[in-house]
Amino acid sequence: MQKLSANGVKWLKGFHLIAVACWVGGAVSLISLYFLKAGITDGRVLYGINQSLHHVDMSIVVVPGAIGSLLTGLAYSLFTNWGFFKHNWLTFKWIVTLVAIVFGTLFLGPWESTMMEISGKLGIASLGDAAYLYNQKMNLWFGALQVLILMGTIFVSILKPWKSKKKTKKTIA
Repeated sequence: MQKLSANGVKWLKGFHLIAVACWVGGAVSLISLYFLKAGITDGRVLYGINQSLHHVDMSIVVVPGAIGSLLTGLAYSLFTNWGFFKHNWLTFKWIVTLVAIVFGTLFLGPWESTMMEISGKLGIASLGDAAYLYNQKMNLWFGALQVLILMGTIFVSILKPWKSKKKTKKTIA
């Protein structure tokens, strides 16, 4: 397969960094928006915050950033010399990316959608609803954990801490 030129790799890196910034920055924003709920007395405001969470996550920042990270990572693997599993740190990044996207799709997104639906129906009474509180707690704790893991993965990308999978051959003298 043909490899990108040095200039092409720079462009790809720029797009990859933008996608990662959207994914991680959007996720940090989602966690921050939870703290707007403190002291709310109007059910429409609660629903508006939950709608905002859902919109920022699904439509604008987080999901597009995650998909962009996956696609630009795929392009890196296919069109540069990095490959898919050439280095242990790269394998780690692939695992984290795929697990985070699947976990977000199967758990974080549905918990968030459920909160929006419940607050749309119950309004301020949602804050006393067991299902709403469960979904909010799960989304907040596991969302925060995922953000921390993604931030750690950024440092893995920078530090490249693990040696190559290829064993260095000792020359026989």
